[in-house]
Amino acid sequence: MLVKRMEDAINDQMNFEIYSAHIYLSMASYFEENGLPGFANWMKAQYQEEIFHAMKMFDYVNETGGRATISAIDAPATEWESPLAAFQTALEHEQLVTSRINKLMDIAREESDHATSIFLQWFISEQVEEEATVGDIVGKLKLVGDGGALFMLDRDLSTRAFTPPQGE
Repeated sequence: MLVKRMEDAINDQMNFEIYSAHIYLSMASYFEENGLPGFANWMKAQYQEEIFHAMKMFDYVNETGGRATISAIDAPATEWESPLAAFQTALEHEQLVTSRINKLMDIAREESDHATSIFLQWFISEQVEEEATVGDIVGKLKLVGDGGALFMLDRDLSTRAFTPPQGE
């Protein structure tokens, strides 16, 4: 059974994951408008991944005797100066998510909530991957600038598809 402090913290993060999804969907629209459908595809897959994360938390709270609660979600930004600026925003956001997940783990440890600690380990590992992936794209965007290579990168990003992890 979740203690109230842990339930509230996971609910807060669950809603933040939904906010994260909104950020990525907004970025997808930005890229569509700017003629970069591959970038938009990547962001749509990221949107699906963030919703998956939120639902994982939703299910966990409900399965452990708590109640998942949905709160108002702030509207995300809709404009960026460039594809690089959008991905730099995404990287900063993922770093914020990582710090929030780490704080959840701190609470689980303080509460001696071993089940939640195990549950959160998946998210900690996921955030390492998230930051590395977005950081890699930021690095590539810095290398290619605004030239023709941007369209090659757009083509590469168009191949991403969201696949839920097995057994989840």
